[in-house]
Amino acid sequence: MKKRIFLLILPFLCFCASIKAQKFGYIDTEYVTSKLPEYRNAQEEIEKLTSKWIKEVAAKNDELTKLEKAYRYEEVLLTEEMKVQRLKVIAEKEKEAKELQNKIFGFEGELFKKKQDIMKPVLDEVAKAVEKVARLKKLDILFDKSSEGLAMLYTNPTHDYTDYVMEELGISPEQIKEKQEEEAKQAEENKENSNTTKSKSNRKGAVSNFKKE
Repeated sequence: MKKRIFLLILPFLCFCASIKAQKFGYIDTEYVTSKLPEYRNAQEEIEKLTSKWIKEVAAKNDELTKLEKAYRYEEVLLTEEMKVQRLKVIAEKEKEAKELQNKIFGFEGELFKKKQDIMKPVLDEVAKAVEKVARLKKLDILFDKSSEGLAMLYTNPTHDYTDYVMEELGISPEQIKEKQEEEAKQAEENKENSNTTKSKSNRKGAVSNFKKE
């Protein structure tokens, strides 16, 4: 039985030993990109395009709405043949509006492709900086703190390589200092929250003991 248990946990122990031997770190790409003028310019360009395309789709839908309203108002005056013709025009306009919306905002539509084209040069620069820092610091694994796919419940600042990536990208020391001050403030707030929680817990315990007595 003991041998079986050992064989079951052996792969897990090997995995833990492997991870322990590796040097890892993390960065906050969301913070890094927010400090890059190129990224902000790219975002502004995407917002302008999005606004333009929203207006185009809205214009198509407005056109369709007007045709539908006109048909409802005039329906009683139309012959059957005229009704068929008008409904055919409405159906065509509805199809055009849906096709335009899917072409622009659909999966892998124009907006999706344009985002990739505009963002690619900026993200490539970040990727190069990340790779360089990983090589210089001899890291085996580098996580992204801002990624939705990775939940980082606790992060030791010792393993934070965001500043190095920012330096590699030429982001000013003032901005890096600003980030460090934000982190220090956050750490202080976390400490205060922890102390408050402990204090409440102690008070509850004291009240509970008093009631028992």
